[in-house]
Amino acid sequence: MDLQFSRLTSRLFINAPFERLQKDLLKVFIDNHLQPEIGLEGSCLYENSSKDFKEVAQAFKKEGLACTIHAPFCDLAPGATDSAVLAATRTKLGKAFALIEIFEPVSIVCHLGYEENKHAFRQEQWLASSIETWQKLLIIAESHQIPVTFENTYETSPDQHLKILSILDSPSARFCLDVGHVMAFAKNSWQDWLTPLSPWLSQLHLHDNSGDGDDHLAIGAGRFDFSGLFSHLRQQKQRPIITLEPHQPEGLWDSLQALEHFELPEPPASTTT
Repeated sequence: MDLQFSRLTSRLFINAPFERLQKDLLKVFIDNHLQPEIGLEGSCLYENSSKDFKEVAQAFKKEGLACTIHAPFCDLAPGATDSAVLAATRTKLGKAFALIEIFEPVSIVCHLGYEENKHAFRQEQWLASSIETWQKLLIIAESHQIPVTFENTYETSPDQHLKILSILDSPSARFCLDVGHVMAFAKNSWQDWLTPLSPWLSQLHLHDNSGDGDDHLAIGAGRFDFSGLFSHLRQQKQRPIITLEPHQPEGLWDSLQALEHFELPEPPASTTT
């Protein structure tokens, strides 16, 4: 790694699927002193043992590298009204939260799973089921004193996040602004999200696109207003955890190069190495 990026990598997290860390990314992360956001999607929570997870966790701890966790979300429905689907969802999320003790992350990122076209006609049932799901998981996060940061995905407005966060009313229940998802799915602006959700902001997911799809491009390769966002956060003295989410290796290095030209908000003290 070019030493010019060390100032940035010491305060950022980089998306890293657990299966890829096992296969080929662990050495890349260690050699370049990169801090991972460990993705638990797919079957790893069922197929891997505690020993597998401990080996990866220890490899990062040995190098003094912190991590975050990204809980699974594909195929899950935390607000399901189908009892079997809900049970399967809660079981898988429970397996992810059980790894907090092993990885000792600075946060765990989760998804509400709200989609207007699916859930608008039964919002009350969806909300009640969701609250019960997250209340149980928050107890685990609170016991380890880490935030659960709820990321926007297919939601087109901040309304559902506002409802969930207000009802949960916990210092551990926080908001993760995914700027690429705002562009690709919400089709509005980051201001539309941060204005109401600023009190809960704890984390950022950074990647770019042109508004046509969730491309996870390098910063600057699309049209998101990174300069405006960073300026706003500095002015508001907000210090979110920052995760880069490129989906191609070159996207990471291009993103780091682009961030060299921005003045980032101050990092949370606990995320620097």
